[in-house]
Amino acid sequence: MPQDPTERRVVVTGPPRRARRTSGYYRPRTEIDEQTTLGHTYVRSLMRIQLRAGLTVFAVLALLVGPLPLVFAAAPDARRLEWAVLGFGLYPPLVLLARWYVRRAERNERDFVRLVEDR
Repeated sequence: MPQDPTERRVVVTGPPRRARRTSGYYRPRTEIDEQTTLGHTYVRSLMRIQLRAGLTVFAVLALLVGPLPLVFAAAPDARRLEWAVLGFGLYPPLVLLARWYVRRAERNERDFVRLVEDR
């Protein structure tokens, strides 16, 4: 079979199999970078969650430390009890409260990054 010299080889291509999303799609990170209303809402939600965690810690701290002057005023002759409560009874709950707050804040930030990175 002789091949016709005028025939040329043609390459046929199609659309890519893993096409990107349409151009109307914006990732949340783009929304935040461009400071759109939606991006502002994302950031405000993170700030609101962090504020809620901080206010929770403040409320627990106020309930833990607030009544101590009244307790100490009710028993004025128990000086050793005051130092024992302040030195040994107060620090473990404060450390646990601080640890809870840090873990909560890090979890909130991790969730926010996961949302922004669209994973």
